[in-house]
Amino acid sequence: MGDAHMAEFGAAAPYLRKSDKERLEAQTRIFDLRSECFVSDDKEEFVKGKIVSRDGEKVTVETENGKTVTVKESDVHQQNPPKFDKIEDMAMLTFLHEPAVLYNLKERYAAWMIYTYSGLFCVTVNPYKWLPVYNAEVVAAYRGKKRSEAPPHIFSISDSAYQNMLTDRENQSILITGESGAGKTVNTKRVIQYFASIAAISDRKKEGTSANKVRPPP
Repeated sequence: MGDAHMAEFGAAAPYLRKSDKERLEAQTRIFDLRSECFVSDDKEEFVKGKIVSRDGEKVTVETENGKTVTVKESDVHQQNPPKFDKIEDMAMLTFLHEPAVLYNLKERYAAWMIYTYSGLFCVTVNPYKWLPVYNAEVVAAYRGKKRSEAPPHIFSISDSAYQNMLTDRENQSILITGESGAGKTVNTKRVIQYFASIAAISDRKKEGTSANKVRPPP
């Protein structure tokens, strides 16, 4: 789904998915899979680096913050190619490890993309600010779409539960968990907002259908 298809999300589009321009730039960026890596750091937990030499089980790495460190090769984690930057589902990463997950969430958060899938789960990072990703047009854009057809969002999770309820005629559950301040209450409100919005849309459609049935002939 490129820029043209994201138009239906309105002002929310840049907060939900990378632009075509950004994707193209990532695909053409120079990258050396053998040397690009992550190493641990006292301040930032993990930082990017480049392997400059190897000596047995030891490797020397130049980090992006200007340091040169020598560590065990087992403590070095490979970077994913640039095309995976800000990936929407981290289960799709070539190299799935702690620094790759943290880096992806950090990069997405820096672009105010607060929702990210991790397999069956949707990870949310509290932005502590208002974002235009809950408007009526966003609700409409997610309605009836499969998870693979739209960017990560609590509305997508909500719609999946709603569609499964209609199809299977069974109760559905959505588990929202996290530490204090993670945004559990806000996202619970968004789930309720979504259900209320699509229920209102359905009611309006039913009213319109009923009115058409009883409308007298001219």
